[in-house]
Amino acid sequence: MTAPMMLYSVDFEFHPEGCVEGNLPYPVCLVVQEYETGRVVRYWQDELRLMVEAPFPTDERSAMVAFFATAELECFLALGWPLPLNVIDLYAEFRNLTNGKPLPHGRGLVGALLYFGLPSIAATEKDLMRDLVLSGGPWSTTQKTQIMDYCESDVLALTALLKKMQAVIDWPLAQLRGRYLKAVALIQNAGIPVDSFTYNRLLLHWESMQDKLIAEVDQSYGVYEGRTFRTLKFESYLLSRHIAWPRLASGALDLQDQTFKEMAKIHPELQALRELRYSLSQLRLSSLVIGSDRRNRCLISPFSSKTGRNQPSTSKFIFGPATWVRSLIKPDPGYGLAYIDYSQQEFAIAAALSGDQAMQDAYLSGDPYLSFAKQAGAVPSDATKHTHAAEREQFKACVLAVQYGMGETSLALRIKQPVARARQLLAMHRKTYPVFWKWSDRAVDQAALGGKLWSVFGWTIHVGPDFNPRSIRNFPMQANGAEMLRLACIYISEAGIRICAPVHDALLIEAPLELLDEHVMTAKALMAQASSDVLAGFELRGDVKIVKYPDRYTDERGVSMWNIVTRLSANPGQTAIGTPGS
Repeated sequence: MTAPMMLYSVDFEFHPEGCVEGNLPYPVCLVVQEYETGRVVRYWQDELRLMVEAPFPTDERSAMVAFFATAELECFLALGWPLPLNVIDLYAEFRNLTNGKPLPHGRGLVGALLYFGLPSIAATEKDLMRDLVLSGGPWSTTQKTQIMDYCESDVLALTALLKKMQAVIDWPLAQLRGRYLKAVALIQNAGIPVDSFTYNRLLLHWESMQDKLIAEVDQSYGVYEGRTFRTLKFESYLLSRHIAWPRLASGALDLQDQTFKEMAKIHPELQALRELRYSLSQLRLSSLVIGSDRRNRCLISPFSSKTGRNQPSTSKFIFGPATWVRSLIKPDPGYGLAYIDYSQQEFAIAAALSGDQAMQDAYLSGDPYLSFAKQAGAVPSDATKHTHAAEREQFKACVLAVQYGMGETSLALRIKQPVARARQLLAMHRKTYPVFWKWSDRAVDQAALGGKLWSVFGWTIHVGPDFNPRSIRNFPMQANGAEMLRLACIYISEAGIRICAPVHDALLIEAPLELLDEHVMTAKALMAQASSDVLAGFELRGDVKIVKYPDRYTDERGVSMWNIVTRLSANPGQTAIGTPGS
């Protein structure tokens, strides 16, 4: 397939302003190659700073081609240039082309070139040149030439890769993905406002206060000796509270953080212990990337997961570590934040795409879990979440088990019921939503026979003969959920509303207080439009949490730990007192 426009291969070299990670990029040089003629033009930073727009066409008749285009787009923003109308990102297209396939040389530019049998600069040389750029200069005349030559080598490689990929690119869908990358550039440019005073205080005292933190939180559990988590003591705790805990094939307790996370949902009293373990073993507060303007900025890493969702660093992104850390998010004076998320996104996607009317009715009722129980005949038609709370929780757990491929044993653990009850619930789901199950079975058949599966807008996963059917059943919900959030980011950013972060099925937006309500209303409407565009007219509801200065963002799962941590950091000499939540 031939490109429907003029193409320009583009690459910037840049470093963070002031060479401080988390700051906005400072462009060093730019190299552009015109695809049709092969003409190459090079520009150094002093030339770039004099320009008011890009030195190549960026209108509807042309497209900028890059590899991981958010870097180039952020340089546009740093220079004050209008963003190009069309963007083709060969990273996204290479990911889509090879998603699920083994890539011995990785998914970066070097890996893509080698995949197509093209020559590439050695990885060690690439690292040396990148380090030279990141040093921030000043550079000698020879070093400037080396940097420009290095940048040009990437552009020539990019054009060679484009020639190999041109015939397999779906250009309209590639342009849609390019629109999303423009939104990502704006999001990364905005960053998330952080309470830097409290953050710096926590950094200062974090190491010294850990023993006090353990002493305070562990009063409710008694599972630590010094800073060591004792498995035998934890087993005794579980036994005393009649909590059935997942085990490994060896018979030992499964102590992975993901298991703790899931079990804390079932047993909320474990949340503080889970937060403590994560904070001590994995949390490195200094890893959070916060710029000089007190904004958390890191790569959102679009298209990096197999389902096409973003995959930001769990240590650099403020929504990545323990949930109590999110309370560092605080709007600037005169501003507010709104966290807008899709309500029961996966359930709605499954209902809409499968065409299961009973499932759609359950979602439209406003409480799909209770509706499922009513449709299955397990509760009376006038039941409410108050009169039949226990039954609702069981049917909710069943819905989530189906969405994530959970078996009857895991479901039994989650609902704290015998396996026979879990088996009964799963059977009721199949009986109540037969159209959904036929659709889900077809997805598995398609993967087995065709070797791939794809979303509404073409995000593809390739599968081998030994694929996991549970992952395949989950793929349509996750991949189309990713498509939905991408469209929402496009629509909202193009409407001029500032997005600070996408978070799985939600967006964090920011606005001056006098515009916040209006921007929330517009963002909700555009998120509904995005869901309708993915689901052929079926709209999802959105929930909103608003935070206005001087308040801070909170996640209820981390409030107890936040209160303890901030109290101890404010009084570092204080002895441990109280219990979680006191």
